[in-house]
Amino acid sequence: MYHSSDRMFNARRNMVIKLEQKGISSGSVLEAMMKVPRDQFMSEALCYRAYDDTSLPIGFGQTISTPSVVATMVQSLRLTGDEKVLEIGSGSGYQAAVLAELAGEVTAMERIPELAERSMLVLNSLGYVNVKIINGDDFNHIDDVFDRIIVSAGVRIFPADLLAKLNDGGILVIPVDESGSNHQIKRFVKKGETGFFEEIIGRATFVPYIMNEKIV
Repeated sequence: MYHSSDRMFNARRNMVIKLEQKGISSGSVLEAMMKVPRDQFMSEALCYRAYDDTSLPIGFGQTISTPSVVATMVQSLRLTGDEKVLEIGSGSGYQAAVLAELAGEVTAMERIPELAERSMLVLNSLGYVNVKIINGDDFNHIDDVFDRIIVSAGVRIFPADLLAKLNDGGILVIPVDESGSNHQIKRFVKKGETGFFEEIIGRATFVPYIMNEKIV
């Protein structure tokens, strides 16, 4: 059952077709991208561009990521429906909604209070009861561990202590900029207490991840 915003149905369907053409192969991810009305997570002035494959401003110097980047990162999490997911830098709440379609429980952290409040209102209006928005900037304050973690802002140096929030066998996806150019989107699979497998799954430009008023 698709959510409201039927006026954008064809635009959303065309977006999904293009995502498949760009290599998004997961049927469940494509279905989730079809269900979630991206236009509801941005201003009325920009909603006509909601299904273009581009990032768009959402206020406070932040952007909503391109659909292809969202789909690539979410697909790499390999969600099966029961996982506990932590999203850091949830912004508009759009990716949290996509995650909520695919996971059991989503905790989304957003440091800007106005965005956290706005995204929660939209998620509630769309019926996403399995999403919790936390207004904060430090993942160390979350007293929990997760099956999947996705970071929606770019870091300069990989925060290794984030792996402590991940269950054994869990997956972390994070954009890392070690070269001063576009971020490398990296996927980490945790192996035991300190080990992990790492791979690069793509490249894109992200707003910086800011924690405790310092750029990580």
